Amino acid sequence: MVSIIMVHPSLNLCFLWHMHQPDYRGSDGVMRMPWVFLHAIKDYYEMPWLLSRHKGLKATFNITSTLIEQLNLYDDPLQNDYFLSLWEKHPSQLHEEEKRCLMSICKSTQHDTMVKPWPHFDFLYHKEQLSDEELIEFEVLFMLAWCGNYLRQENSLVAGLIKKEKGYIQTDKTQLLQSLSVFIKTILPFYAALQKEGVISLSTTPYSHPILPLLIDINNAKYADIHSILPNNPMSLKEDAIEQVRRSILLYKKTFGLNPTGFWPAEGAIDAQSVSIYKEHGLHWIASDETILFRSLGSKARHNLYKPYRYNDMTIGFRDHTLSDFIGFNYRFKLGHKAAEHFMDTLESIVKKEHTPTLFVILDGENAWEFFENNAYDFFTETYQCLVQTQWCKTMTMDEMSKLESHGTLETLAPGSWINGNFNTWSGHPQKNRAWELIYQTRRDVENYFGVITGKVAERVKSHFLAAECSDWFWWYGDDHLTRFSFEFDALFREHLIEIYHLLDMRPPSDLLEPILTHKSTASFLLKPQASISPLIDGKNSYFFEWLGSGWIDESKLYSTMDRIRGPIEKIYYGHNDSTVFIAFEGDITSLNTTSSVLQVTIEETGEQLTFAMDRPRSDKKAQIAVSERIELALAQENFKAYRSVHLRFEILEGKHIVQIMPGYGALFVDLDEIYDNNWFV
Repeated sequence: MVSIIMVHPSLNLCFLWHMHQPDYRGSDGVMRMPWVFLHAIKDYYEMPWLLSRHKGLKATFNITSTLIEQLNLYDDPLQNDYFLSLWEKHPSQLHEEEKRCLMSICKSTQHDTMVKPWPHFDFLYHKEQLSDEELIEFEVLFMLAWCGNYLRQENSLVAGLIKKEKGYIQTDKTQLLQSLSVFIKTILPFYAALQKEGVISLSTTPYSHPILPLLIDINNAKYADIHSILPNNPMSLKEDAIEQVRRSILLYKKTFGLNPTGFWPAEGAIDAQSVSIYKEHGLHWIASDETILFRSLGSKARHNLYKPYRYNDMTIGFRDHTLSDFIGFNYRFKLGHKAAEHFMDTLESIVKKEHTPTLFVILDGENAWEFFENNAYDFFTETYQCLVQTQWCKTMTMDEMSKLESHGTLETLAPGSWINGNFNTWSGHPQKNRAWELIYQTRRDVENYFGVITGKVAERVKSHFLAAECSDWFWWYGDDHLTRFSFEFDALFREHLIEIYHLLDMRPPSDLLEPILTHKSTASFLLKPQASISPLIDGKNSYFFEWLGSGWIDESKLYSTMDRIRGPIEKIYYGHNDSTVFIAFEGDITSLNTTSSVLQVTIEETGEQLTFAMDRPRSDKKAQIAVSERIELALAQENFKAYRSVHLRFEILEGKHIVQIMPGYGALFVDLDEIYDNNWFV
């Protein structure tokens, strides 16, 4: 258990967990991908349940309209979810393409934390071919791996199947799907009950999760970043922006019985005009990122962060980006009690410096936990227990926060989002701009349509426009984010616009029939080693051929399913020879306080951690390090014991402060038996 230090005065802590999935429905209304279902059995119930087990704690959950609507479709899962319609069938009934689709989803499961802990699942995962009986087992184990801790503890069928370990048959699948579908129906009522009890407050987001400032005025992209390139022939979609807000409020009220009091704008994207729309629709609070606050104030002084602000009579909470990112990105590499200890230490350092601070921890409430052991159960249990025992920290909902008398005032509000304070994630790149241009083109074609449109058709046209404006489509265009399902997302986006033409009996333009994506792979940020290397470890890029043939990871281009503040390291080079592994870190080394910083290397296979001071060189038979223009490190292979392949993680620390964890995607894989005979250089 983490030790608790009594400190006064108190800190107000506002958790806001954002629950969202893109709209996976095609023009036929069937969901093309199963992530709503999978996160429903793993996260959507479990997150408020974990909180409710610790009496006195409070938090806010933001539930989007697209999530609500798709959860409701699981009244009839086989009709509404394409993946489940395949999963439920006996393998002998599946065509090869259907099997390929099924296996692609199943094998997308995070291996280290969700596959590896299940020995038989791991065995089947690595087989090239599966018999029908093995595929049934694989499908059941896949679904059990996605079941969260609540289901494992409280659902007797799930618990019994887990205990069985192997030997599953077709009827196990049928019973499991029935049980999980019934469970999903309890999720939204559970949120409503907790809100009624005062344990949580609920909020929502504009209807299809659009970047509202870009709908209102695409020039906001340039206001936030003067270097941003705008799409051709833009037009304001402000009426759509208003409709996005209106529809989300109506659905929220239909679901929970009352109007929402606050919104998490999609991606924390705000500007002055969107705030006015929220205000006109009766909202009292919204939230965004600290970068927007600092740009609005013209100062990066962190003491300004720890209070709510008012702008145009709207209360705004600004998230602590670093602390939120610790949870979303860094704590997965730590044991639960160690992560909780770091979180509490960080809170304590703030309360010691600031007078009655209010702190906003805001992040995705679902996607990060599959990278944690045990779905982050240990981290949350330990952290929540600490908060219950800590007298100097009070958790409160965003509704309660909005009623605090102490707040700051903003005279101006800078436009931007939670990612770098700009809109570059959703505009500027040729692919992102092309998506906007296709929306504009379709809108102009509809406005110039001279035929008769019935009310029913007009409603369906409007719905497809709103769906096409979802931020998620733009997220996956360009070079900044990667998913193995990027082409499916591209197809879903264009399908919404194509269907608009079909509804009007018009021929879709050929532009819409061509994928916007041309190529998408890890090559944009990762290159494997091409040759054996033996560089000099001196902290300098001494000559061209020294690291020639090394692999590299471009951290500046590496994104996961969320974004985060980058550390100083932008590029990692790596390689090895017969005796040694070499790593070099390039970036803004001058920003590091090397006198108090250390580089910590974790060897995952052995569990050993090697720590290197960065203020002095080290050279012995096991390791070398030098820090100058860059950080260069050599690790003798004896550090890895008998292992011939290893996974390495790197962490730069200043005291207890985490400066950066690398690689951003998890761990660096090094194959010590890699042969480069087929690679050569002139």
